[in-house]
Amino acid sequence: MPSPAETDAGAPPGGVLVVIGDLVEDVVVWASEPVRTATDTAAQVFRARGGSGANVAALAAAGVSTRFIGRIGADGAGEALVADLTAHGVDVRVQRDGRTGTIVLLVDAEGERTMFPDRAAAALLDGVDPAWLDGMGWLHIPAYGFELEPMRSEIVRLATLAHSAGAGVSLDASSTGLIAGLGVEYTVQSIRECAPDVLFANEDEAALLGLTGGGAVAASVAPIVVIKHGRLPTDVLEAGELTARVDVPPVSGIRDLTGAGDAFAAGFLAAMIGGADVTAACVAGHASAASVLTNPGAQRTR
Repeated sequence: MPSPAETDAGAPPGGVLVVIGDLVEDVVVWASEPVRTATDTAAQVFRARGGSGANVAALAAAGVSTRFIGRIGADGAGEALVADLTAHGVDVRVQRDGRTGTIVLLVDAEGERTMFPDRAAAALLDGVDPAWLDGMGWLHIPAYGFELEPMRSEIVRLATLAHSAGAGVSLDASSTGLIAGLGVEYTVQSIRECAPDVLFANEDEAALLGLTGGGAVAASVAPIVVIKHGRLPTDVLEAGELTARVDVPPVSGIRDLTGAGDAFAAGFLAAMIGGADVTAACVAGHASAASVLTNPGAQRTR
């Protein structure tokens, strides 16, 4: 059950951005030199709040009323993560059972990361109270939730409720490793069952899903598909056709790509909920992504 601080204080005119997903601890390892297998490698180690869903919620909260729904362990680690997310202005609704998840992220000197996720309780979300969706104007879902049942079916149910309530729905493809592990056909079918209005993918995820260049598959998964290409322009596909290519401003001092996609989604969705068109929403997404690239994990420069 939510605490008194978690009760609904009323929805803003545009509705609440509700994010379903993981709230976990990130242990971020910045390697200071090439990794030396089977011996020591110089590094800096940071601990931070993580989880794709929690990142989106925390980073969007400055621009739009935001609620996070997820599952943590019945432990101190989980409560600390809830407190951190609440401090970012997010209305946090969580189930509590088992142990809180952890993700270890090894970030090389170029900023690229390798992740070792132990989602634990976060992967077991089920039976969400429909009242937690009150005031929802938009629902965002990372595809990590497709990994296990019962969470996959729960996500599809919540997406169906969102559509019935007239809310928009977005989905992030999340990870090539996830897609490969689940299978492309299964992942595409899961996306179609959620029927997102907007699908986010980076270029590797888009290639694996068969979205690159548009076409029938892209048209079948979402009316709008946004494909990110790192430093290169972001592609916007509408009804399977390329309709915009939005330049990415250069960013200096990039150290950690962790959470850049989550930050993009946060900026994009806050802008779109505020009335921006897709191109302007991409511009906002790029600015939001740039704000996390010099810090460990998905932490915004303050």
